[in-house]
Amino acid sequence: MKLNLFKSIAVILILLIIAACTTVPLTGRRQLSLIPGSTMMSMSYQQYDDFLKQNKVSADKKNTEMVKRVGKKIQGAVESYFAQKNLSAELRGYQWEFNLVESKDVNAWCMPGGKVVFYTGILPITKDETGLAVVMGHEVAHAIAEHGNERMSQGMITQFGGMALAKALEKKPAETQALWMGAFGLGAQLGVMLPFSRLHESEADHLGLIFMAMAGYDPNKAVDFWQRMAQLKGGQAPPEFLSTHPSDVTRINDIKKHLPEALKYYKK
Repeated sequence: MKLNLFKSIAVILILLIIAACTTVPLTGRRQLSLIPGSTMMSMSYQQYDDFLKQNKVSADKKNTEMVKRVGKKIQGAVESYFAQKNLSAELRGYQWEFNLVESKDVNAWCMPGGKVVFYTGILPITKDETGLAVVMGHEVAHAIAEHGNERMSQGMITQFGGMALAKALEKKPAETQALWMGAFGLGAQLGVMLPFSRLHESEADHLGLIFMAMAGYDPNKAVDFWQRMAQLKGGQAPPEFLSTHPSDVTRINDIKKHLPEALKYYKK
């Protein structure tokens, strides 16, 4: 009886995954997408508004204008690229916005729907407008490729699978339950969540190069930016298979491989 229940849950999981698979618009990669885009955007816009209420928007006019200027150029590149591929409908509902906030954190992000924040702490690393375009293209690419939806969907499936395993083991000794549940959690993390996170980063690097090139920024400068980031970390990153990001060497080498393609879009 318990085995039949486990099989039934497994079948439901498989059917759910198959039904929810979509395609990344620009790369053709199949991805899991359980949450409607409109729902993702609605949540994004609310969280973005809450974030801006709780954090100080920078009063630095010059750098704020630079962030907005670069953001608008990357936005234009994205819209142009999608139009060329007859995919403009994929951007329906986007409400682009670009802000700079006061923070020492070396960070930037783009929420689903085009809501972007740069932290002032990353500006010494970007150094100039082109360096900022590297990060802008990368972060916007995460949103364009719907990586947030994919990660949330993977988390939902992983949680559902864990619940199913817990049900199947509920009458086993506590030690056995702990052993198997621990193995499932580690397997899900190392086998699914982390590899996909690294894949998302690599995909964002690739697409970001194209977007910055289309926006008029030299994609070769992406190598310089990521080298500066590597120096900032000082070699303290965890082993690549345990990291949510590719290693610095892997990332820079992959970017170099994508440069010939990106340069085809570059117009000085």
